[in-house]
Amino acid sequence: MSDSTIARNQSALANRVRLDDTDRLILKELMADARIPNNVLATKAGIAPSTCLGRVRALRDAGIIRGFHASVDLEALGLLVYALISVRVNSQARNKMLAIGQRLRALPNVQSVFLLAGDQDFLVHVACGTPKELRDFIAIHLASDPAIANTQTNLVFDHLTPGD
Repeated sequence: MSDSTIARNQSALANRVRLDDTDRLILKELMADARIPNNVLATKAGIAPSTCLGRVRALRDAGIIRGFHASVDLEALGLLVYALISVRVNSQARNKMLAIGQRLRALPNVQSVFLLAGDQDFLVHVACGTPKELRDFIAIHLASDPAIANTQTNLVFDHLTPGD
């Protein structure tokens, strides 16, 4: 699927779905706690539990809710070194941006990948156990890739999220 096809599909979805204040409140509550019981969610939204269940189902069917995920403490897994790596793709590989992004996403230690506008093409969030593991990740998976022109690594000291 090309990048322009993805953009068209996302734009079409945004035009097709109209969210009201209740939908937005439901989404906010689910983003804060995806395991919130339906009856508690319904009370917070001021609607009947059956109505709430129907709205959540409709939001899933429309693709607004893509899934429910566990928030994992990476430090508890021994992943103590976090980095944001800016990646610039060679001009000869620019027609393969989606494939490169998917390849980056599949690499070990990668938490997320962002396609960017500007001087850099991707921002890759990685979590590693040690600085040596981070260095090896960059050397093995990025610096040796002929599609990648250059990288710039920024260490993350702290990740501040809403609600912290």
